[in-house]
Amino acid sequence: LMDVLKERDILLHHPYNSMDPVLELLEKAADDPYVLSIKITIYRVAKESRVTAALLKAAENGKHVSVLFEVKARFDEENNLREAQRLQKAGCFVIYGVSSLKTHTKLLLIVRKEEDDRVVRYVHLSSGNYNEATARLYTDISLLSTNEAYAHDVSEFFNVITGHSLPTTYQNLITSPRDMRNQLVGLVRQEAIHARQGKPSGIVVKFNSLQDKDFIDALYEASKAGVSIKLIVRGMCCLRPGRRGLSENIEVISIVGEYLEHSRIYYFHNAGNPKVYIGSADAMVRSFDRRVESLFRLESEMLKKQAMNILRYNLQDNVNAY
Repeated sequence: LMDVLKERDILLHHPYNSMDPVLELLEKAADDPYVLSIKITIYRVAKESRVTAALLKAAENGKHVSVLFEVKARFDEENNLREAQRLQKAGCFVIYGVSSLKTHTKLLLIVRKEEDDRVVRYVHLSSGNYNEATARLYTDISLLSTNEAYAHDVSEFFNVITGHSLPTTYQNLITSPRDMRNQLVGLVRQEAIHARQGKPSGIVVKFNSLQDKDFIDALYEASKAGVSIKLIVRGMCCLRPGRRGLSENIEVISIVGEYLEHSRIYYFHNAGNPKVYIGSADAMVRSFDRRVESLFRLESEMLKKQAMNILRYNLQDNVNAY
């Protein structure tokens, strides 16, 4: 897998794609003598977790292991605290959350010194938890890459979290609580500008919940400008679609099927050069203001098409969608 990642990025759509490649990458990194460090954010882990076991093994093998562990994940507080303490006792650098914020982002960074003395950073960015049990029950989307742009962004993110630097401008990453709302609202407004100029426009978003007023107001304004907007919202939706003079160009569906729909995908037409983001964040006040979240832009045209196809087939669903 490490050799493949040096050639191309890999998009995984769970559970249709197994989580095993991610787990095996982490397990092999724990044993690999060339791996220097592993950094990971954890929101929920399985009981008897392979993730925790790999991190413990890495620490035992003398690697630097940093774990940002959210101990306030609802219903998992006891398990998370126990696992975090095990890691800390084994020599891992454990951060028990960030101030008053809840850490919900899903990021993994593996730093490896290659045989030619180059340092390569392997990253995994996801909408799903590092939990092999729920990975079989939730639909999630994630990216494996050695792309230096992603590696730089994720590395900077961990530097900020551990207090080693102040936030910088990320190339492909949007984070909260810093500026996610402003950037997403800006992307919606750009589609409205294109529509008013007579250019092609469109927005398709899949997330768990839609509740943030500023984001909803931006969608209403874009609809009034003529932007076609399609939303796939599993749970709470505070936007009213199809209202004359307000949201005539907005359609909302919800999919309730065999799996819990947990992916977050944001698509903006961008006048024919699509911007596609995936990650951990819903459009909610808590996601924008009270959580550490991340969305990241897909660079590869092939991976953008793969993510767009997930949206396309969701919109065609005539069995589980209402």
